[in-house]
This record gives sequence, structure tokens and C-alpha cells, in this order.
Amino acid sequence: MPQRQSFRKLEKRLVGDAVPRTTAETSARMVRVRRAGTAPEMQVRHYLSGLGIRYRTKNRDLPGSPDLANRSKKWAVFVNGCFWHQHEGCKAATIPKTNKGFWRAKFAANVSRDARARALLEEKGFAVKTLWECQTHDFAATRKAVGRFFSPSSTRRGSQKR
Repeated sequence: MPQRQSFRKLEKRLVGDAVPRTTAETSARMVRVRRAGTAPEMQVRHYLSGLGIRYRTKNRDLPGSPDLANRSKKWAVFVNGCFWHQHEGCKAATIPKTNKGFWRAKFAANVSRDARARALLEEKGFAVKTLWECQTHDFAATRKAVGRFFSPSSTRRGSQKR
């Protein structure tokens, strides 16, 4: 398994020649941020399993590596953190005060990558749904968002944006 790129190297690549101000403590904390198996993702997985909806979690071969996908039914779900993916209008989508240039570049790259992945999946015929971390705090909101996406009455699953 390839070793993850250190946070300092990523910072240097995004900020360029600006003096990085990341401490070893910050770098160690950022490396521990999970990519999969987060609490919001687990909540969505639990809810979908309860509905009898089948999915896969190992989707590295699909564009953007969706958190949940069903290749035969052609749908994919991303469970995004509001901070890391800059959920518009969410109070959790803040920019840290230290290294603002780095964080702006990092978040812009994340948002751009998310849009590319969504477009590529839709090109392949997948219906794509993005669920946000803040939606998973309220079970009713999660149920509503997931229910609309998987409702049998919708003519094209995932036709609504975010």
C-alpha cells in the first residue's frame, strides 16, 4: 500500500514558495484524518442497509472513489465532510486562520475534484448523490435526502442537485 503524502509536502505543493507554517503537531493531526469509515458515512450505510439497499464500499476504480456505489444499478453516493469539501452555506465550512493561502488552494482543489468526479460518473451513466456531514446530524434530514434519491417514483434517480 503506498504511503500517504505528508501534510508538509502537500502544503509545499499547494502554496509554492510561500513560507509554510505547519507545525509537526498539525501535520501529525492531519495525517490521522480518515478517508473512509467516518461517523457520517457509517450512519448513511446503516440507514441504507436497513432499507435493504445493496452497495459496495470499495470503489477506488470509479471516478472520485464514491463512498457507496452499486455498479449494476448505476448509482453512487458521496458522504462529504462540510469542512473538507466546503459545503456552501454551512457554518462548518470555515477557512482556518493560519495558512489561509494553503487552505484556500486546498479547498478549491477539493471542490474542483468533486465536480470532475461527479461529471465523469454521470458520463458513465451513474446517478450521483452528495450527502453532507451536517445532514447526517439530523436523522430526519438524512432520511429525507436519501429517500428522495432512492424513491421508486423518481424518473431518474439522482436528478436533483445536491
